[in-house]
Amino acid sequence: MVKNKKIFGTFFREKPAMMLINLKNSPNEVYASNLAKTVDCTYSHVVKILQEMERYNIVAFEKQGRLKIITLTEKGEKIAGSIEDVRNNL
Repeated sequence: MVKNKKIFGTFFREKPAMMLINLKNSPNEVYASNLAKTVDCTYSHVVKILQEMERYNIVAFEKQGRLKIITLTEKGEKIAGSIEDVRNNL
C-alpha cells in the first residue's frame, strides 16, 4: 500500500496508474465498468483513458459477446510492473 499517496500523484496521474496496477493484479477478467468502480472513476473517463492506452499498445480489448475484456499487452505488463515498483518504494 502507498505510504504517501500524495507523492505518488506527483509522479503519475493517479487514475491511469492505478488502472494499470489493477489490471496487472486482477485475478479475474476485467471490464471497463468494474475497473471504473475499483479506481473510483467514471465509466466514460475510464474508457477514454483505455482508448488512449490501446493506441499506444499498452492494453488490448477482447470482445466477448456484448462485453469487452481488457488485458495488458506485454508492453503494458512492463509499464504496470514499473509503476507498481515505484509505488511500493514510496
